[in-house]
Amino acid sequence: MIARVRGVERFADPGERTLAALLLAPAAVLLALIVVYPIGKLVYNAFFDLRLSGGQHAPFVGFDNFASALQDGIFWNAVWVTVSITIISTIGALLVGLALALLANLPYRIQWPVRLALLLPWAMPLAFAGLIFAWFFNTDYGVVNDWLMRIGIAPRSWLLSPGTAYAAVCITLVWKSASFIALILLAGLQMIPRSLYEAAEVDGATRLQQFREVTLPLLVPSIVVALIFRTIAGLQTFDIPYTMTKGGPAHATQTLAMLIHDTTIDYGDIGYGSALAVLMFLLSMVVTALYLRRIQRD
Repeated sequence: MIARVRGVERFADPGERTLAALLLAPAAVLLALIVVYPIGKLVYNAFFDLRLSGGQHAPFVGFDNFASALQDGIFWNAVWVTVSITIISTIGALLVGLALALLANLPYRIQWPVRLALLLPWAMPLAFAGLIFAWFFNTDYGVVNDWLMRIGIAPRSWLLSPGTAYAAVCITLVWKSASFIALILLAGLQMIPRSLYEAAEVDGATRLQQFREVTLPLLVPSIVVALIFRTIAGLQTFDIPYTMTKGGPAHATQTLAMLIHDTTIDYGDIGYGSALAVLMFLLSMVVTALYLRRIQRD
């Protein structure tokens, strides 16, 4: 009887650890349902020859799907396209975003139109941005070719050539992601005390020296955060190249996410597509771990 009363009292007045466990339990259950279970199911499917046209029985094939991926030239091409697009778009978006953040941080009398201009590209859906730039680079009636003809340069088939299609996709990704990086860097610029610039001016530092010695060092944490988000998003790039080129021409713009989509949706090979998705997940985890290790070292 005494033990039962103590149990009721402990439940009515739980300790800190018990209360923390009770409060975190709903979040843990939700995390398990939307993250742990899908990832586990994805890894499970990767070990089977699971096809939409194969009926109910899916034979266990072990690591054959992974071995087939590592021997597939299309897979390695998709990895190269994904990594190269991620590097180019991340560096380009960082440079453009830093310039936009510095521009938006100037002491305007009315600042909201400038900052709203940064918000609009980020808020635009990815597929919509891809369609807009596909129209810009259209061979027959695109804005880019119209500008070229106005200055006496012959129009080009931007989305029909591997090199120019790749460049068009990178330009679109830089435009779309630069505003997001600019917003993060603008928040970092707002946190830098004005007194540091005043002290630098007293010491005779020029604007360039203030930027190099004050702004950049204090902006490093914001830059790292922006790079993490942009790199992970870059490795998962799908919408913009899919709406612009469908991965062509000659797989020149086919990212790993697009290859997974084509394998699972178009060809119905769930097992092989799951193996590709697992490899993309591992690639994202490796890159994230490198970033986090650099942050801890700093």
